[in-house]
Amino acid sequence: MDTMTAMIERNTAIKTPGAETVREQTTRKRATRYLLAGLRLALGWVFLWAFLDKMFGLGFATETKNAWINGGSPTEGFLTFGAAGPFQGFYNGIAGAAWADWLFMIGLAAIGAALLLGVGVRIAAAAGGLLLVLMWTAVLPPANNPFMDDHLVYAGVLALLAVTNAGDTLGLGRTWARLPIVQRFGWLR
Repeated sequence: MDTMTAMIERNTAIKTPGAETVREQTTRKRATRYLLAGLRLALGWVFLWAFLDKMFGLGFATETKNAWINGGSPTEGFLTFGAAGPFQGFYNGIAGAAWADWLFMIGLAAIGAALLLGVGVRIAAAAGGLLLVLMWTAVLPPANNPFMDDHLVYAGVLALLAVTNAGDTLGLGRTWARLPIVQRFGWLR
């Protein structure tokens, strides 16, 4: 073992109160990267699953007869009967509109795919956060809390994923980041 390696090992093994060794820092950083990747994959699946269930009526939140592929509207039921609070009239007014159905479904599919692949995570997080906040406003106030619900928590997690390059671990984020257009426009990351 050379002298430099021996010195590094000695210095990293010495613990002073409140200090971490290099090995502990590396382990913590690796664990954080994988935890964020797991959250990214989980939220990606939440969005993609919502798209698949509404598209094909898989019987979880959407019955087969109400599937988009069978002529149903992915926005009509919730925005007509589930909307409440100060924005109820607005949401009732767009319930079942073709443009709302298309935007909603494209958004669910694109956000889910981007998060699962780890590409365009910043855009997916911004779009997903907007969609979640809009869904939150559709049911104000939430049923179980004066203002907080899972939509806002998910939006916060999406923001965290965007600022930490969470697509790099267990995703294609690093490869995506090397594309010339992504290097030129960092917001595409």
